[in-house]
Amino acid sequence: MPLSWASTGALALLQSWGNQSRPHELEFTLLGFAHVPTLRPMLAALFLVIFLITLLGNAIIVMLTSLDPGLRSPMYFFLRQLALVELCFSLDVAPRLLVTLLWPGRGVSPTGCALQMLLVLSCVTSECLLLTIMAWDRFLAICRPLRYGAIMSPRLCHLLAATCWLAGVPVALVLTIWLFSFPFCGPRGVRHFLCDIAPLLSLVCADTRVFEASVFVATVLIMIIPFCLIVTSYTKILSAVLWMRSASGRHKALSTCASHLIVVILFYGTTGIIHLRPKASYSPENKQVVSLSYTMVTPMLNPLIYSLRNKEVKVALERVFIQRRCTCTS
Repeated sequence: MPLSWASTGALALLQSWGNQSRPHELEFTLLGFAHVPTLRPMLAALFLVIFLITLLGNAIIVMLTSLDPGLRSPMYFFLRQLALVELCFSLDVAPRLLVTLLWPGRGVSPTGCALQMLLVLSCVTSECLLLTIMAWDRFLAICRPLRYGAIMSPRLCHLLAATCWLAGVPVALVLTIWLFSFPFCGPRGVRHFLCDIAPLLSLVCADTRVFEASVFVATVLIMIIPFCLIVTSYTKILSAVLWMRSASGRHKALSTCASHLIVVILFYGTTGIIHLRPKASYSPENKQVVSLSYTMVTPMLNPLIYSLRNKEVKVALERVFIQRRCTCTS
């Protein structure tokens, strides 16, 4: 569909919803996929399937890493934390997306919009930190195998996990309160399927340069620095693997890192585009597609990537379900 049609359709929706009765004027209206109204039912069915697969896949990862004794290493402990973050991410984004597609024009209160943005930013921060710690864990396991058990103690693992979960809350809280303290002009039609910094900034009728600079600094601290640490960890891992004499040892070392690298590329390749330049000249339609990749697609793919490329997870899955079947039949 031509971009001019998309802009015209979105403008018509903005005008129609801007004429609502006064009690609804303070509400935001999510205009996700307003440029393709005929595809809304099909998109809703597709995203519902993705949502259900995401819930099932990540719930299985959480269950396996909690129940199976063979998946008690720090690597699987952090994998469980990642699956929990993905569950929170999906539960925050997908229901509102489905409502937007099936019942277009329904308003979202400022409190509800702010809460969704707070949770999105917190989940993004937690995932960035978790991916960094998982890379460091692989570095210790491959490059410092004799000291690995002493360093990655259960106490340290729980402390690192708690840090990942809590570190993003203050930053997300400050940015959310700051953004919603600005005045919003005109019809509050958010050209996105979720309440995020970029689409909400376009509605602000005030000078936001200081806020945008702060968002950039926060993005560098939360995303770029962890990404650099991940690259450093894998550079050292690759160097250590190349010095290994055993071909089987090299293959095993690289196979344990491959899944994590795929997830890192998927996540950072999309979130960086959105959050490094929140007011960049990308069209709202393009931003929605990019946001879909890290809010819906990546959470769905993570369990598949880790399970399909990991023999230990496959064996644990068979072992747990065989035990459950034997328990039920006995």
